[in-house]
This record gives sequence, structure tokens and C-alpha cells, in this order.
Amino acid sequence: MKARHRRFAWIGAGVAVLGVAVALVLNAFQSNLVFFFTPTQVAAKEAPQGRPFRIGGLVEAGSVKRTPNSVDVTFVVTDTAQRVPVIYSGLLPDLFKEGKGVVAQGTLGPDGTFKATEVLAKHDENYMPPEAAAALDAASKHKTMSTPTLKTSP
Repeated sequence: MKARHRRFAWIGAGVAVLGVAVALVLNAFQSNLVFFFTPTQVAAKEAPQGRPFRIGGLVEAGSVKRTPNSVDVTFVVTDTAQRVPVIYSGLLPDLFKEGKGVVAQGTLGPDGTFKATEVLAKHDENYMPPEAAAALDAASKHKTMSTPTLKTSP
């Protein structure tokens, strides 16, 4: 084998190894990628079925139900426009309260119930994830825009 052919073989092998490494890194990023959705987007079926994602909004007042002698809890996450029931089994953060902001990570069941694997509560009264704050603002603007229209219709 000539030196030139040997050099091309090494370069080709290096490019192939680099391609495999890039493919593995991109695959790892794709499998660990978790998107954020609002209850309105979940109701519009924009959220993925069978893949983990995050849902954020406010814990609806009066919706928290705890199972006696268990760590199971159900509650409703809302963005003031839509509601999504959430089931969680585990210890909730100390700052988890009705009417406060929450972000839950998990999967959406076929019945429309979100099965959370992790629940995050805001850490003080001034903080809310930017995505959740923007979703609440958009939902409240949409709600105030549609209210006068509904009142004027016969």
C-alpha cells in the first residue's frame, strides 16, 4: 500500500470515528431534551404523548387532594385559561401551595392526566420561571380579550 493510500485510510477512519462520536452526542442531547408546555398548549394537544415534558402554571385553589397514609397527591395546574389534572407520588417541596406557581415534569396519560415524576415550586414570592410567567400573562390577556366579546354576543 502506498503512503498516500495509507494516509487517506487514516483520514477516512478519523472522519468515521468523529462522525460516530457526533451522532452519539446528538442522540444523548435528544433523549435528555425536555420541553415546557402550558395547560393551554396541553389542551390544544401540542404536548407530546408518551414523552416526558414539563408543565407549568398555578396550583388551582382547592384542587390539592392527598391520599391518607400515602405520599400520593393530586392537584390541578392552570394558566387561568385551561386546567390539567396532575398525579404525583412523592414528597412535595415545602413551598408547594395552592395558588402558587409550580412546574411539574412527567408524561401525559391517554386520559389527559399528567403523571408527574418531579414537582418544582417557586423559591420565593418574586420568582416564577420565565416560561410560566409568559404563559400566565398570555392566558390572562387572551381571557380579558375574549370576555367582552362573549358579553356582547346574544
